[in-house]
Amino acid sequence: MNHDTQRSPLPPASPRPVRHLSEVHRRVMTTAQLRAHGVPSAEMAEQCRAGGPWQQILPGVFLLHPGAPTSEERLHAVLMYAARESAGPAVPAQPSAVSPHPVYAEAMITGLAALTLHGFTSAPPLLSIEKIDVLVPRLRRLRSAGCARIVRTPSLPTPRHVTGVPLAPVPRALADAVSELADAGAVRRLLTEAVRGGHCEPASVVRELTNAKLLSRPHVVDAVDSLLAEGRAIAEDRLYRMVREHGLPDPVWNVDLRLPGGPHLGGLDAYWPEQAVAVELDTRAPRQDEDAMWSEYARKRETLERLGITVVHITPKKLREAMDQQATVVRTALMASADRDPAAYVVVLPR
Repeated sequence: MNHDTQRSPLPPASPRPVRHLSEVHRRVMTTAQLRAHGVPSAEMAEQCRAGGPWQQILPGVFLLHPGAPTSEERLHAVLMYAARESAGPAVPAQPSAVSPHPVYAEAMITGLAALTLHGFTSAPPLLSIEKIDVLVPRLRRLRSAGCARIVRTPSLPTPRHVTGVPLAPVPRALADAVSELADAGAVRRLLTEAVRGGHCEPASVVRELTNAKLLSRPHVVDAVDSLLAEGRAIAEDRLYRMVREHGLPDPVWNVDLRLPGGPHLGGLDAYWPEQAVAVELDTRAPRQDEDAMWSEYARKRETLERLGITVVHITPKKLREAMDQQATVVRTALMASADRDPAAYVVVLPR
């Protein structure tokens, strides 16, 4: 037996036959994926002929059935179109055993479609959204086409995934939606729901609107004013709940402090006179005067602490996400007052 006989080479791997294609994720595929399944360009064109079984929904993206695409198919088609190109044509990673959903590099849904998927009741249903906004890095060479509207950013945020679809965070999606809306009522409803529904804090929304240069639009400024008032009212309500639910002694609420016969020291959201402990909610909005506002906060805090008053600074986000921790901070400050020198006498007035 001749052991030196050369073995015949293995036959090349056969491409998956066309009949399997309709079972691929969402029945939406790119040109590169179809070629990987052995479908030549001529056959793609033939399948997409008038009255044919396929259709080209976006440049380089095919819907493998006739008729209108579903909402999910439109979303994935937009992501396939916008996903970062690897070596050769754009090929998003296929679903795997680890992740049942495809991975779309450097592309995520934003704007109204993202808000709908984030659960906003004031955002329209997906099928009624004509253009689906997709966020990509600023330097990508990509144009809006069909139902895909390209939105660019210097740096992509970390997406949140909902049913396998990468979404821009709520503040960014809001800014991208608002940039396309002229309806003051629609803008107000979206911003209000963002805060009232607990999706995000007002400051993060205002920061994104500022970055997008949208605060020069009067209807956006009006909506932001309502948003900030809404956010403050919600934060105050959470502060009341914290005191009540965590068994803290009752403070005096919403007061101004003054030195006897002297200057105004500033307003406080809660104050415990016997312990000389104050709580101040930080509901600043990051606009152009943010540094000036922070300086004012810092000056007031320094002045009060020189007088022996402990100031606990709490943000609305901390109240929402870690109320028990904030209650512990306040309780610790109240208990520590017994070990401090008595504070200066101040006049407490309703605000």
